[in-house]
Amino acid sequence: MSHNSYQKTKLENGLKIVSETVEYARSICVGIWVDAGSRDEKKEENGISHFIEHMSFKGTKNRTAVQIAKELDAIGGMSNAFTGKENTCFHAKVLGRHFSVAADVLSDIFLNSVYSPEDIEKERWIILQEIKMQEDSPEEYIHDLFQRIFWKDHPIGMPILGTKESVMSIDREKIINYINTHYSPKNVIISAAGAVSHDDVLKYFLPMFEKIPASDIDPKRFPPAPYFDVSVNYRDLEQVHICLGVESVSIKDQRRFAVSVLNSILGGNMSSRLFQEIREKQGLAYSVYSFMGSYSDTGFLGIYVACDARHVNNVLLTINREIKKLFQGDISQSDVDSAKEYLVGGIYLASESIENRMIRIARNELIFGRYIPYEETVSNVEEVSLDDVIGVAEMLFKDKQFALVTLGPIKEEELDLSLLSF
Repeated sequence: MSHNSYQKTKLENGLKIVSETVEYARSICVGIWVDAGSRDEKKEENGISHFIEHMSFKGTKNRTAVQIAKELDAIGGMSNAFTGKENTCFHAKVLGRHFSVAADVLSDIFLNSVYSPEDIEKERWIILQEIKMQEDSPEEYIHDLFQRIFWKDHPIGMPILGTKESVMSIDREKIINYINTHYSPKNVIISAAGAVSHDDVLKYFLPMFEKIPASDIDPKRFPPAPYFDVSVNYRDLEQVHICLGVESVSIKDQRRFAVSVLNSILGGNMSSRLFQEIREKQGLAYSVYSFMGSYSDTGFLGIYVACDARHVNNVLLTINREIKKLFQGDISQSDVDSAKEYLVGGIYLASESIENRMIRIARNELIFGRYIPYEETVSNVEEVSLDDVIGVAEMLFKDKQFALVTLGPIKEEELDLSLLSF
């Protein structure tokens, strides 16, 4: 699909509206994005971005929570929101003909939420349950523990949901202050993709959003520094969950394409080295993969495995061996070609989802300030050479130390920590 279907309008108050018309689509996905997430919180307000996301569906000056739910259900639409480390998004997906209702409801929850003290109390307990639910799911919780250790005292390491203590202390005043600081128009993007024209998007959103006064408040972000600690959390589980990682490049770094190829070869899919060695050949674990965490000014490459306590050191030994092979250049051209083909397939398959398109144009605007055609991303992947991959493997791993977190029935003295250095 051509680049021409993408359009962008910047309002006087700094707010941006981006849209992409997708000819074959019957649906529209629309999101209101804020360039603020858990990394923008102070320690004592940790979890507030996520708390606000929950509260937005709890009633506005014009609608009760039940009315919001009923109006969206009545048009067969889905609405939701998500909070990340660096941004928050309120979104809805509806058939093209119901766009006006979706736009109206989303604008209402974004601009006119009341944040009543009674609802804040109720929601607080729901979020505390959500935190407990996550702690009950070791394969999720370990990722939280890892980031807390890896980024140590930096807010980017804090959990998106917050902690029990911080969630208990969030009140209406804190919520209003946080919104006034972080939700200024220059931090907001409205993004729509699907069966819609840019003119229609403007028609529905302009009247409500152009009235918001511009703000000079400009909260600064500070890049974090990684820590290579070991954190062993004993818990009586069936398996030991392991998460280890090293610092990697930011989402703006051109080398991220080579790192993506490397990640794919290391543990990004079923033909990857770690999956083949740890699961298929040695039968040490059911779940094993590597993954990338990318932020605007930093990133990490992580590996997750869940295995029997008696296999932990074997798993660490295998990871150590496979990583050494990578930076010593034990990679063939065909490894790189397969990994690139896998990534390109993923990019084009994702392009068929209207929701992915809405998210992609918003993120590209937030991070790069421009539209990035799929073809550009694909050619960046295709240009990665064998030498590039070995180069980033060396940069990430050689003479480096891994941070390690375990959760499960193992004690620190049972771990062979020498396997964490390269």
